[in-house]
Parts: sequence; structure tokens; C-alpha cells
Amino acid sequence: MNIIGIIPARFGSTRFEGKPLAKIGNKTMIEWTYIHAKKSNLLSDVIVATDHQKIFDEVKSFGGRVVMTKSTHETGTDRLIEAVSHFPDSEIILNIQGDEPLIEKELIDGVIENKLKYRNYEMSTAITIMQKNEYNDPNRVKVIFDKKEKAIYFSRAFIPSNFKKEKEIYKHIGIYAYEKNFLMQYNSLPKSDLEESESLEQLRAIENGYSIGVFKASVAGLSVDTKEDLEKVILEFKKRNLI
Repeated sequence: MNIIGIIPARFGSTRFEGKPLAKIGNKTMIEWTYIHAKKSNLLSDVIVATDHQKIFDEVKSFGGRVVMTKSTHETGTDRLIEAVSHFPDSEIILNIQGDEPLIEKELIDGVIENKLKYRNYEMSTAITIMQKNEYNDPNRVKVIFDKKEKAIYFSRAFIPSNFKKEKEIYKHIGIYAYEKNFLMQYNSLPKSDLEESESLEQLRAIENGYSIGVFKASVAGLSVDTKEDLEKVILEFKKRNLI
């Protein structure tokens, strides 16, 4: 099976411009993400999809595979779809966030295995148990799912409410595996009211009647949204003796 991992990496960011080129030790964040993604046992290939020549040149410099995409894409999914057009033989597409330089192969392979287990689900993603100090943070997306590992809903609000019985709360990890044919028609789906209300793109699939499988990960990697996040990641790299 031809399973392609694509890392969307754009240069512009309101909170951290040029983020993929930020240095962690003697390597850039995009190189670390690429290195760790390549450790997967199930990916046939890993490709960076970027909108900027500096990122393109950086990936080429460390021997990675990279494609140039338009700078006008509104979302990472839009960039992913354009990149996939370069790989017509691909069957399953994994969208790997470019701001998770410590991404674990267990996370990548777990999401892929979930997708292979449920081929009738159009997408798969990852979740992990949420810490209590994250419960009220709208940037930590909560998810509820059924007994067949299918997502019911994603929200920035606290779900379930634990009104009568307390249960573990799960948060979403932003990594997706798609059936290629579904991905290529994703942008033709009408934007949903739920998507716009929550500002969560995956709700478009659910509200239009499609299924998202969930893989329960033991841990969630550190993502980099701000320069302050980068400092935390650098400390974690040092703790693991990676730099």
C-alpha cells in the first residue's frame, strides 16, 4: 500500500513568521519534523509541501523531498490537496503538522493503523487524555467518540460535561490520515455551521455525514505556535540529549 506522509510548511504566520526555519540545536524545526516522520514503519514516503523558496531550499539542503505550492491557500488541507496531485499513485495520505519536531513514530503509525483498520472511515486522527489544567483552554480541542473508535464531535468547549458522572476527557492531536479519493473532494464539501462556529475544519466532514476514526495515543508531542513554545521544545530536546 502506498501511504504518503505530507508535511505542510508555510512561511507566513501571525504569531511566528518563518517558524519552520527556526533553529533547534544545529537543525531547523522542519528538518527535525522530517527526521522523526521518516522513522515511521508504515509510510512509503515523506514530502514537505511549502509556499516559500527558503523552506524549499532548506529541505533540499538536508536531502528531503519537497514540492512548492501556492501561497494563497487558506488552510493546511488546501496545501495538502495541491501537493497530493504530484503523487497520483498514493492511496492513503497522512497530514503531519510541521510544528511538531518531536513527533513520535508510534503516533504516526498508530493513526495509519487506525485508518487501515477502518477503511470505511474516510479519515483517522489521534487523541490523548487531557490534563485537568487544560480543561478550560479553548485552544485545547476536546473530542468525544463512540465504541467503534469513531469521533462523534470536536469542541473547544468542555465535553462531555461530567454533569452526573466523571469520565476521562480526551483532547485532539492534529494529525490526519485520509483516503486519497475523499481528500481530493474535501474542498467541494460545503462549509458547515459547526465548522464556522467552533473554527474547527474537521467538523465539515462530520456534519456532511463522513466518519473520522480516532487512535488513542499515550502522549501528545509538544507543538510550536509561539517563540515561547519553541523555548519549551528546546528544553525538551536537551532533556532527551538530542541537542
